[in-house]
Amino acid sequence: MSQELEENHGPGARLAGDSGDAGRPAEADLSKIRTIPVTGRGNKVRSEDFARPPVGDRSFGAFINSLPQILEAKSFLAVVDAVANAAREKRGIVVLLGGHVVKTGLAPVLIDLMQRGAITHLASNGSAVIHDYEMARWGGTSEDVEAGLTDGSFGMAEETGRDMNQAIIEGAKNGWGLGDSLARDLEARSDLANGELSLLLNARRLGVQFTVHAAIGAEIIHQHPAADGGAIGQTSYTDFKRLAAHLPNLEGGVVLNIGSAVIMPEVFLKALTIARNLNNGAPRKFVAADFDMTRHYRPRVNVVERPTRTGGGKGYQITGHHEIMVPLLAWAVAEKTDRDAIRASGSSSQG
Repeated sequence: MSQELEENHGPGARLAGDSGDAGRPAEADLSKIRTIPVTGRGNKVRSEDFARPPVGDRSFGAFINSLPQILEAKSFLAVVDAVANAAREKRGIVVLLGGHVVKTGLAPVLIDLMQRGAITHLASNGSAVIHDYEMARWGGTSEDVEAGLTDGSFGMAEETGRDMNQAIIEGAKNGWGLGDSLARDLEARSDLANGELSLLLNARRLGVQFTVHAAIGAEIIHQHPAADGGAIGQTSYTDFKRLAAHLPNLEGGVVLNIGSAVIMPEVFLKALTIARNLNNGAPRKFVAADFDMTRHYRPRVNVVERPTRTGGGKGYQITGHHEIMVPLLAWAVAEKTDRDAIRASGSSSQG
């Protein structure tokens, strides 16, 4: 035994957990435990939070109302409420897109959200508008990368590279943004296969800005002979400044990052810094949500966490396949905005 132990506890003192007189290890005496009444304990889960099974009403509204008020279902419903409330109050609702969102067929539900005022600004990487442009022009997109990579034909579609680059060059001459340049090109054509499915074209017609944030060398149109790096850089830089100019509208609004793991979270963080630098720290109080198939570092840190930690914001990260989660979100927002409109109309008539 150490000298210090003998000084503090006397000769023969034992530390807690030492063997007893019979050589057995000491055991805690549970008969002396202090308990509390279960009715006095706070609970995270209550019976009213449980999900409800299908009954007589099988409508989508009934389904949404049947979700459990627990974990990610609760988070999802909070995002739905935030989007619907921001649309009603005419706050900014910025949607950041990756290319996978477009090529999984989600343009129609995003267009509906724009029509409802539930998207005030679209911002995407270059791949998203390539898929959008090809679908609008020729009715198909998303080639077999591995097959084309074998013989060097991947990304070498003549019309895609030529026409998109020509539109971007024309936009640079006129001081347009990259998204605006492509939307104008589509608008001027009379031979579109599916113009009604184009986010670029519908955003222009609805007066919703669509900014495109290129990563030189990361998109197939950059490997085409018609590519002009200066024009791509100039129009994309114009769009970056336009995004930064729109972000002050996020005060009380929502930003959704859907399917972009790197480019859009990085662009958003820089554009937000500019907005706060020029607007005395605003915007601060907004909801940020990431919707993706897997959880990535940059969306979590650059969109969900860092921008919302001060100023009363709130961040969510909801994981699931785009082709399921985005329609679910869009339908839920539509359900809530329609229900709120009916309720407001009833209150007005009664008044």
